[in-house]
Amino acid sequence: MQSEPLVLGIETSCDETGVGIVRGTTLLADAIASSVDEHARFGGVVPEVASRAHLEAMVPTINRALTDAGVTAADVDAVAVTAGPGLSGALLVGVAAAKAYSLALGKPLFGVNHLSAHVAVDLLEHGPLEEPCIALLVSGGHSSLLLVPRIGGEELTELGATVDDAAGEAYDKVARLLGLPFPGGPPIDRIAKEGDPAAIAFPRGMTGQHDHPFAFSFSGLKTSVARWVEARQRAGEPVPVADVAASFQEAVVDVLTAKAIRAAREQGVGHLVIGGGVAANSRLRALAQSRCDDAGIRLRVPRPKLCTDNGAMVAALGAQLVAHGATPSALDLPADSALPITDVLV
Repeated sequence: MQSEPLVLGIETSCDETGVGIVRGTTLLADAIASSVDEHARFGGVVPEVASRAHLEAMVPTINRALTDAGVTAADVDAVAVTAGPGLSGALLVGVAAAKAYSLALGKPLFGVNHLSAHVAVDLLEHGPLEEPCIALLVSGGHSSLLLVPRIGGEELTELGATVDDAAGEAYDKVARLLGLPFPGGPPIDRIAKEGDPAAIAFPRGMTGQHDHPFAFSFSGLKTSVARWVEARQRAGEPVPVADVAASFQEAVVDVLTAKAIRAAREQGVGHLVIGGGVAANSRLRALAQSRCDDAGIRLRVPRPKLCTDNGAMVAALGAQLVAHGATPSALDLPADSALPITDVLV
């Protein structure tokens, strides 16, 4: 094995078959096959459809990644795979494939946490990170604040998490309410640029004096948007979609960034990393940068393509685990749809 390990990463937690190849912190290939179009007519991801799509896409996507990287399967030093959290059937496809490649190639297997991988992918974008750092993870199923002692380390501390709807889930539901396509994040982000973020005073959940300082709640916000829209419709008045989208989005990113800055200050940490699909949102990135600048905190956010689910992030975390001498996973590695965020390696 070279000083920088060559790792094949496989990601199948939801509706995208992602295969990445990384050498150390250098991205060599990032191949993705998405089934999002197959789910759009249902307004959300259908687990069985996602699982079948992964089965069909797995081998071609791995072959494409190897070709893009200019390596063969025999060249890799380790195989990393998302073991959870995610959709059970989808995870099983990726885990089974990773076991097969690991066994056939005689290479160590690393079953990793999907959410931790969203933090590790930033190393591919910006290189080594001063440690410890605060990580804000925002996706369709999770909104979490973490204290990360070391990227690729097997221990981290969850400071707070969502208690109901995650940020990405709220985006999808509000988009459907406004007649926008699935997934809801990109269309809301686009149309919000045409609206007034101060037009409607939507609530900021879990920001009361007695609320958990780092917990998130977006269910009440989603309901508030629905009630506001329904009231306009009952009155026979047009719904200002751009203003609703902008005001909703501002409520989400206001809470996310305020709590992230507070966590960094209270923990005495000068670096904030934002990851997950919602981290591709332009308003979240802009407000986070502004507030970090004011607070003297260094912000790191990967480019949008690396924020959404991909195999590169899994390979990046796997490479860190290999480099730090972590014990590989056993071949009876399970797929755990409810894998705790604190379990970096299974």
